[in-house]
Amino acid sequence: MTTEIKPFRVDVPQAELDDLWRRLAAVRWPGQVTGAGWSRGVPLAYLKDLTEYWTTSYDWRATEKRINQHPQFTAAIDGLDIHFLHIRSRHEQAFPLLLAHGWPGSIAEFLEVIEPLTDPADPADAFHLVIPSHPNFGFTGPAGAGWDAHRIATAYAELMAALGYDRYGAQGGDFGAFIAPDLGRVDAEHVAGVHVNAATAGFIPFGGVPEGTVPTDAEQVRLDRMNRFLADGNGYFQMQATRPHTLGFALADSPTGQLAWIGEKFHDWAHPAGSIGAEHVITHAMIYWLTNTGASSAQMYYESVHTTNRPTPSQVPTGVANFAEDIAIRRFAEPLNNITHWSEYDRGGHFAAMEVPDLFVDEVRTFFRTIR
Repeated sequence: MTTEIKPFRVDVPQAELDDLWRRLAAVRWPGQVTGAGWSRGVPLAYLKDLTEYWTTSYDWRATEKRINQHPQFTAAIDGLDIHFLHIRSRHEQAFPLLLAHGWPGSIAEFLEVIEPLTDPADPADAFHLVIPSHPNFGFTGPAGAGWDAHRIATAYAELMAALGYDRYGAQGGDFGAFIAPDLGRVDAEHVAGVHVNAATAGFIPFGGVPEGTVPTDAEQVRLDRMNRFLADGNGYFQMQATRPHTLGFALADSPTGQLAWIGEKFHDWAHPAGSIGAEHVITHAMIYWLTNTGASSAQMYYESVHTTNRPTPSQVPTGVANFAEDIAIRRFAEPLNNITHWSEYDRGGHFAAMEVPDLFVDEVRTFFRTIR
């Protein structure tokens, strides 16, 4: 069966932008406990400043133009029109690589790294890039129930086959670090290597450290970081994993609510905290808002908790990058993954391709040199 692939361009109707500006102008601000800083969530002053930038300085049409500089398509797979960027290097022998974003990310996470990955100084480092918007995210749009990482990976295996890539790699962070390893499992015959950053499930002991295990000092630092997150930072996870529909009403109706919901993560998960600029944060808020996927993207958490597709050990060579705030621990990653590369960095946070594109590009090149 042939997969239908059609060209795509981002072209948001002006009426939708006008509606957004109207809603932003009519925002109703909540009261807050004074002096709380970030301890109770997003501070009012922070969101007011972001919203002011959004309404007076941000240019969506410029963002649209930047995205549209790259060839885009939709592929009819499993009942969806899956949106993706497909940037072929001018070097014909370039290695095909699928880049998988996370939450609250999007294809915009990778805009800074497209050029250096596809057109490096050394042609031996060149990649052909495929960058999908996941089902329930971005320009793929709401997709309904059942789209866990395994199903998404299966769809991406079909996509890569439809594009004619018989041997390729997969890279992902956050939820992309669920999808990329699963792609290696469902399409091991064709996936030459998997690389992840911001890795959690399958790379850390979410269920607790096995009895009798004595962590090293470095491991304990990461375990403490994980436990702080579980105690104080995962309210969003619980909400999206249990009641995504309830949350969805607020995200679909209020652009400032959408901005607060993801803006907190762009602030807290960066390294150092707050180092991601307003332009990047608002671009992501715009993509979620204009595609009405704030609510549907939350389904990824529900599906990950309720799925029956549990990962099995993979033999595909796997590389792991730990940026400054990442929490993956090698000994807990090895049972499910064939770890052949492990890196540690003291810069960069959860959104490495956006925060430290130089490190991200060097890391991806280094790993995939070993399996091209």
